[in-house]
Amino acid sequence: MKARRIVTRCRPKIALLLFLICSPGMLARISSAQEQKSAPPTANAPEKIIIDTDIGDDIDDAFALALALKSPELEILGVTTTFGDTQARAKIADRLLGEAGRENIPVAAGNPTPPKSEMTQRRYGEGGHFARATHPDALSFTLGQIRRYPGEITLVAIGPLMNVGAMIDKDPETFRKLKRVVLMGGSVERGYGDSGYTPAPPPQPEWNILNDIPSAQKLFASGVPIYMMPLDSTQLKLDEIKRAFLFRQGTPVTDALTILYHEWGQETPTLFDPMTLTYILKPELCPVEPMRIAVDEKGFTRRVSGAPNAQVCLHSDPEAFFLFYIPRVARP
Repeated sequence: MKARRIVTRCRPKIALLLFLICSPGMLARISSAQEQKSAPPTANAPEKIIIDTDIGDDIDDAFALALALKSPELEILGVTTTFGDTQARAKIADRLLGEAGRENIPVAAGNPTPPKSEMTQRRYGEGGHFARATHPDALSFTLGQIRRYPGEITLVAIGPLMNVGAMIDKDPETFRKLKRVVLMGGSVERGYGDSGYTPAPPPQPEWNILNDIPSAQKLFASGVPIYMMPLDSTQLKLDEIKRAFLFRQGTPVTDALTILYHEWGQETPTLFDPMTLTYILKPELCPVEPMRIAVDEKGFTRRVSGAPNAQVCLHSDPEAFFLFYIPRVARP
């Protein structure tokens, strides 16, 4: 009886997955329903966002940008690159935006830093496809947009925080005029390797925080509203079946993701970064709670007592996330 109950519980998920794979005609209707549900009920205009990314290392940045490009609820004012060879990252963003028919979105490059990791998708940006002759400075670009739209811009921070710290140093008053920062970063109760089926690994210094600890400390002390998507809620595995469905859609965006995935060269991506955009579009998929977060000298992000300085999502529903993400990104 125990085995039968397990099979019975699994059948709805299997049936739903087969339904998505075998019924392309229904995908458009599912996608349309998701569109109607996802827009915040009080939104009268697209939300203005700037995406600050280290695209080119891990693959999740590209999947996050793809979701933004497929979301009419968002007005992408620009993409800025951070960490390592920021010009090479900007060229990757150039091509992805160009392939999607969105060359009108500005791409700005942050100050380069010594590389600490292999840029696995460098070749994607080196072929000259949609490459721009120059890229403006990320700090000047972002601060200029904040001055133009005070209180309206959400900064989506999905890379190490070099650009963020530099903006706070350069013009803290303008930086505080952001509407909010939605951050992929930190580890509060769970570290890397959380499968959901075993006891959670203990908290660890997370990559985006660890690579510029002083900038992370400045952000959490800045007074800007922070919405934090840590490792606790972002270890979302894009398994083989989901990849196969997404990659065979044959759209410019899914074709770009297919190429970038193969250049990345590993098997199962973890979609850490797309949760930031998902939270903006459908916040119920990653409910937040107020906390005071302190960043220590080793890069740990610890919950401490005191007035909250962040809204933090500790738990998400991976199945609900993918039921939102896949139809949205796969649509024509």
